[in-house]
Amino acid sequence: MAIAELTVIPIGTGSTSLSSYVADMQRAIAQIEGITYEMTAMGTIIEGPMDQLFDAIRCLHESPFQTGAGRVSTVIKIDDRRDKESSVVQKLESVRNKLNF
Repeated sequence: MAIAELTVIPIGTGSTSLSSYVADMQRAIAQIEGITYEMTAMGTIIEGPMDQLFDAIRCLHESPFQTGAGRVSTVIKIDDRRDKESSVVQKLESVRNKLNF
């Protein structure tokens, strides 16, 4: 299972507010099976098999074009750990354990 964090930035929208694009992207990603995702204040974290992860990334990148953006910039980070099971929850718990929470 891999984890990706991405930020999708519609450019040339004529507005400084992008929340309507973010809402559209969240509706679009909800349709992708086989992944879990979490919207954050600065992007979206996606967890799942690589094929579905790339489907979700493509879906999120294409979404602003479908609602009028003329240009989209997408930043992607992928954590693909194969030596042992990994998840968003496991990664957070590992750090919390070291902080004695």
